[in-house]
Amino acid sequence: SPSQGYYTRRGGVGESGDFITSPEISQVFGELIGIWYISEWMAMGKPSTFQLVELGPGRGTLTEDILRVFKQLSSVLSKCDVSVHLVEVSPKLSEIQAVMLTGQKVQPSPEDESAYMKGISKTGIPIFWYRDIQDVPPGYSFYIAHEFFDALPIHKFQRTEKGWREVLVDIDPEVPDQLRFVLSPSRTPATQNFIQPEETRDHVEVCPEAGVIVQRLASRIEKDGGAALVADYGHDGTKTDTFRGFQNHKLHDVLSAPGTADLTADVDFSYLRKMAQGKTATLGPIKQREFLKNMGIDLRLQVLLQNSGDTATREQLLHSYDMLMNPEKMGDRFNFFALLPHHRLVHPDKKDTPDSKSLLPPVAGFHELLLK
Repeated sequence: SPSQGYYTRRGGVGESGDFITSPEISQVFGELIGIWYISEWMAMGKPSTFQLVELGPGRGTLTEDILRVFKQLSSVLSKCDVSVHLVEVSPKLSEIQAVMLTGQKVQPSPEDESAYMKGISKTGIPIFWYRDIQDVPPGYSFYIAHEFFDALPIHKFQRTEKGWREVLVDIDPEVPDQLRFVLSPSRTPATQNFIQPEETRDHVEVCPEAGVIVQRLASRIEKDGGAALVADYGHDGTKTDTFRGFQNHKLHDVLSAPGTADLTADVDFSYLRKMAQGKTATLGPIKQREFLKNMGIDLRLQVLLQNSGDTATREQLLHSYDMLMNPEKMGDRFNFFALLPHHRLVHPDKKDTPDSKSLLPPVAGFHELLLK
């Protein structure tokens, strides 16, 4: 909702908010994502320009960590023209991002420009803000969607003796001012359009908006090159009822006090794969724990531990590592999924001749990162 929606009113990321995300837990998370983009940029032949596009950047922490890596590796990127493009609908969050990333050096864009705000990062990289991914200019781009798809609206469906029925929200006649879930009396347009004929589950959540965005990402990558990395709660078409609310880091009834809690549903990666429609190759989903291990998180942790002078910092590093990697915490609950051009995985002209020299470098994170 543009006026009463959670992200337009609150958007509570962080310790003082309603939920906390991996970049807020540890700087290492964003640093490894930054390394992933540089690794892919190199594997794709070091194009002379690239756009870093983040969907739903939260407080800007992840972008800030990625930009710090870009600065540290500025000698590698010296001949590359880098710009940052943030897709953000919340006025409140875009202000927080502007402070974090530019130190408030931003200005509103003229009416005739697709970005609504622009500025220069603390490291000297131009940053632009947009309300919709379609407003981001075309061009070679790396996309990141971290805890973005889980916040998009879903349709819920229940299999009944009479066939599929949509789960709808209704006013509870017994209790005034309260909402309840009901089943649609007959098939709805959504039931006819969003249930796959081969579906075996009895309860299904579908996020059509996620499908549309993945189609747009896949079309852009197919046309202009680049890659997209999606990191989120999710499953590969196996889970059923995952819709839940969070307020002050605790589970919250999704139907009480709408607009005051973060609503989320696990991302169905099998649906995202289907929606890419073969325009790009897809990798994953793989567990966050595996992805970060492949990206060298253990080595990075050792370096930080050696360089930290006090016990409190070391304890914080170990605690945040445990939060990200422990299967009981975020290690198994979060997944990584990537969209890449087909030629990134298969040489168009080398299909028949398995010549060792023509082998493409493995995609970091989904295979072990080769540290040269």
